Amino acid sequence: MTVKKTILIVDDEPDIVNLTEKFLKLGDFNTITCNNGRDAMEIVKTSHDEIALILLDIMMPGTSGYSVLKEIKTNEKYKDIIVVLFTVKSFNEDIQKGKKLGADGYLTKPFSGKDLLKFVKEKLNV
Repeated sequence: MTVKKTILIVDDEPDIVNLTEKFLKLGDFNTITCNNGRDAMEIVKTSHDEIALILLDIMMPGTSGYSVLKEIKTNEKYKDIIVVLFTVKSFNEDIQKGKKLGADGYLTKPFSGKDLLKFVKEKLNV
């Protein structure tokens, strides 16, 4: 079986998206990017068969990361996609809320490229 290696990066900060994308490409991952929750759901709907993991910011204009997470994890078609909350919010209540909604992991910003790749590879078992 071929391992899916496409990662959806959802963040409203262009610098974070660009940096994350560069690190993931160094790890031989394909990336899709967007900057809001609404676009993220459209991408999931059209490309869910390709997406192995989503790095999802919580605080974005419009639809929050929590709303996107809930929509993904309550839909039979998408619920198996690994969703990692990717945020500066590191308070215990934020982590617990994410877990309750079905997050598969929690990665705080700022991050190092080495730590990001290690984390993603562990989540994908590659």
